[in-house]
Amino acid sequence: MKKTTEKKVVIVGGCGHVGLPLGVKFALAGLHVHLIDLDAKKVQKVLSGSFPFEEKGGDEQLKDALAKGLTASNDPGAAADADIIIFVTGTPVDEHLTPKLSDVTHVFDQYSKYFTPSTLVVMRSTLFPGTMEHLANTLLRKGNPTLLAFCPERVAQGVALEEIDALPQIVSAFDEPSFDAAYELFKVIAPFVIRLSPIEAELAKLIANSWRYLEFAIANQFYMIAEKNGIDFYRVYDAVRYDYRRATGYKSPGFSAGPCLFKDTMQLAAFFKHQFYLGHSAMLVNEGLADFVVEKTKHLLGGELLGRKIGILGMTFKADNDDTRESLSFRVKKALSFGGADVLCTDPYLPELESLERTLEEAEILVLCTPHREYRELKYKKPVIDVWGQVNRSTLDIYPGLVPQAEK
Repeated sequence: MKKTTEKKVVIVGGCGHVGLPLGVKFALAGLHVHLIDLDAKKVQKVLSGSFPFEEKGGDEQLKDALAKGLTASNDPGAAADADIIIFVTGTPVDEHLTPKLSDVTHVFDQYSKYFTPSTLVVMRSTLFPGTMEHLANTLLRKGNPTLLAFCPERVAQGVALEEIDALPQIVSAFDEPSFDAAYELFKVIAPFVIRLSPIEAELAKLIANSWRYLEFAIANQFYMIAEKNGIDFYRVYDAVRYDYRRATGYKSPGFSAGPCLFKDTMQLAAFFKHQFYLGHSAMLVNEGLADFVVEKTKHLLGGELLGRKIGILGMTFKADNDDTRESLSFRVKKALSFGGADVLCTDPYLPELESLERTLEEAEILVLCTPHREYRELKYKKPVIDVWGQVNRSTLDIYPGLVPQAEK
């Protein structure tokens, strides 16, 4: 039997946000890794030693991985002799907020001709609960046995390489041989492994992301309640949290976007027959924050957007990153433009947009949509709408008492 480091690992979708960091880590651990990606430009960029997206420490570790034998191509046939095939295709939701299982099953079926009884097939991205059972039953009906595991990624965008090293890895399988094979694979890059059943692992991923989405919704709802009534939210927020340990976990407001949190919350809602009322409420709050910001902009401009010049700072879905997927900045832009405004958009990670200098100079009012570090020290001469509390944040009035402060 081959040792883990002697096996060929193929990652389908390997040059994307989920597959590439994983492939780099496996290669650095001594495995023979080949990345398959249909995007030829991404493949070439990876082979040149550059991440095709922002990733902390990415280029340095990628160059080391390439030196250790990491390879990439856009040829599906490279999976023909793989010992381990990892799929990073996730489950999106359609326009009716229903999970689209076909995205996963299509790529799975496409590569199933390369499965053998000894092949370890690993599903890596978010799956709708029950998908693993469906895949296992499909293989059984076709008489195509293989080792099958679901080992979900749980890393944050932009720091995946750091978190793969630091976070425990969930490994799930229907049988002992499959679990043992997946455990042997992931133990080389994870500090420890947590075993779950496939349905537990599928649910765990959705619950984790839905929990974060709910936390952001609570913060955004509180923000809108205060601001709608003319109250400086961040004075209240800072007062609630000041030296009050039960409030240290309170999230602060901001646009909750990106490819995972909203989508996974809607998948959990679909799994629960659309009775996940907290999830649907969170969607209305988080998506509605963009409309709230537009209305606030309109109010500060005297109730009229037509012909006004407005600048948007940041178009990516999160700070200090170049990923625009599902960014609410575009929803803000669309609504402002529909109201007749001339909208200037700038972002330090998207050089094809307007320059920061022109945006600051020409805009009557600015909307901080993405709190990039480049915006934190600017001296603003125009009004700034800032749900993040980054600009012109007021300070608390704090007076000493006579009672000594208790030791923490």
